[in-house]
Amino acid sequence: MARLRERGGVRRFLLPLLGTAAAVTALVAPLSSLQAQAPAAAQPAAGGTPKAVPIRVENYLLLPEPKVVRSSISVTLAKARLTVFTPVKLDPSTSRLVPYTEAEFSKLGISADSFQKKAAEAADRRLATLQPELIKDDAGKVIYAVYRGEDHLFPCLLTAPSLGKIFEKVFGKEVWVVTPDRNSLYVFPAGADALQEFADDLQDRFDSSTFPASEEIFSLKVESGEMTVVGNFTNR
Repeated sequence: MARLRERGGVRRFLLPLLGTAAAVTALVAPLSSLQAQAPAAAQPAAGGTPKAVPIRVENYLLLPEPKVVRSSISVTLAKARLTVFTPVKLDPSTSRLVPYTEAEFSKLGISADSFQKKAAEAADRRLATLQPELIKDDAGKVIYAVYRGEDHLFPCLLTAPSLGKIFEKVFGKEVWVVTPDRNSLYVFPAGADALQEFADDLQDRFDSSTFPASEEIFSLKVESGEMTVVGNFTNR
């Protein structure tokens, strides 16, 4: 069983596999409360699958990825211990993210802080085109939300300043976000119980992915905009 580790504490939570929990039903819920926060978001397509949106050129993106594959221009954010954020650009012809080399980054003629600001703006633009799936239990309570698809931009949404605000009416003033691979990003209400029953699946996605993103849990504070790592969903 995977264990949810909390930074700075000694508590550990045994987490059974979500896929065996009969009480949980995945469905796309009405999104009126989210649309109020992100009116430009795309509507879900018929049948519950989020509608695909055109891929635009994005030259300023920050990609969360495992620290072991960091480059010389990767940066550490949110007090992360296992994750770095690497400057990348999107190749719209393949929907893949291409890391900058040190020489390419130097030719941009901007600082790391300026790149980070541009990356936040790009993440917000992309987020405004997407609708999450809301996963509910049998009682109709939202357990978590997920963005997922074929392109590799989803981890970059973690740097979008509007991400926490979108879910304020659903989850409150703080959300926990995890992005195990480049094809998914999950948003939970803050607190270890929200990740209960799902950590095994998250770890499997991270460990088996050709393009893993992060095994850490990021707290986003809506009012301050602060992003901080509060633990990890793996048993390492």
